Amino acid sequence: MGLITLSEVKPGLKLGNDVQTLRGNVLFQKGKVILPKDVEVLRAFMIHQVDIEQERTGTSSAGSKASTASSVHATIEKNGERAGKVSSAVSAPVLPSLHEEYEKMVGLTKNAFLSSLAAELPVYELRTQLEALFVHLKQYNVLTFSPRVMQEHDYVYHHAVLSAITSYQLAQWMDLPSKDWMQVAFAGLFHDIGNNKVDPQILHKPSTLTASEQAEIRQHTKYGYQVLKQAKAINEGARLAALQHHEKVDGSGYPLQLSGTQIHIYAKIVAIADIFHAMTLEKIYRKAQSPYLVLEQIQSEAFGKLDPAIVNVFVQRSTQIHNGIRVKLSNNQIGEIVFSDRDHPTRPMVSVEGTIINLMQQRQLHIQEVIG
Repeated sequence: MGLITLSEVKPGLKLGNDVQTLRGNVLFQKGKVILPKDVEVLRAFMIHQVDIEQERTGTSSAGSKASTASSVHATIEKNGERAGKVSSAVSAPVLPSLHEEYEKMVGLTKNAFLSSLAAELPVYELRTQLEALFVHLKQYNVLTFSPRVMQEHDYVYHHAVLSAITSYQLAQWMDLPSKDWMQVAFAGLFHDIGNNKVDPQILHKPSTLTASEQAEIRQHTKYGYQVLKQAKAINEGARLAALQHHEKVDGSGYPLQLSGTQIHIYAKIVAIADIFHAMTLEKIYRKAQSPYLVLEQIQSEAFGKLDPAIVNVFVQRSTQIHNGIRVKLSNNQIGEIVFSDRDHPTRPMVSVEGTIINLMQQRQLHIQEVIG
């Protein structure tokens, strides 16, 4: 069919080439089947022409069947399986889900933390469960994942496990050597273990802390390093993450006022995961915040507080595949993310009942909640 004007675009047509915005961002990829809402997106971006494949999808049942058979065959071949193995795959035992492995990890972490003052950390047992959890890493989306059940006093353990998962994923996104990935996960898991030595009444105090209470809280970084010095199978980077995750690249952090390259890269990674999950997890005295607002805050912290290169990777990769996610806006409207500019990934375009809302232009609105 070739190039056609926007007025000729109909749902069901398949794109013959990528559709790009005026700024060069890919709006829709080649091969995408046009949906009714996509026409509105094209109009919002002032796209006047699109390249369409010769045949319209679904025009003949025979073609549709052939296409389906071909795609199924390709999928099976891609996964390295033969068609004859399909029946055996159907009867294979059901593997635990991401949530099930996550809940096991939270339970193990809770037991390990509670006994850490009197017993050695069960690092090997924790590693085994982390490995089982990371089998499901492709199902983990940092913006949308939330615990199925969280007891009000188990926040610490959920925060630890989520920080471990996100730190591990961020280490991969940054192309760190694979030998570092598990150690970065340990760094995320144990970064706040020193809180076990802090007075619980201070640690969980909902009102403003006094100067002396703040000083006591800050000791958790040193306490954590001391605990991890006794642990086996954890490298120095993971220990330093416990000590340094509150340091800032401009030297304004604690406990040692380190700056720039003095801060271990594990600590820089964990600092971002720590902030994100501390703000997006529900607490007894504070509601969870919007992950998109938290990403914006983390971006603002990149100027002098957090490592800007790591922040950029985290924000770009965490928002890379959010098209199609249903969200609630701050005006309580429900919509679906249809496009985001790579320069402003926290303020995407949202389709609400056929109307495109550009959050870059309508700054008074923001994404309040991710629905799924």
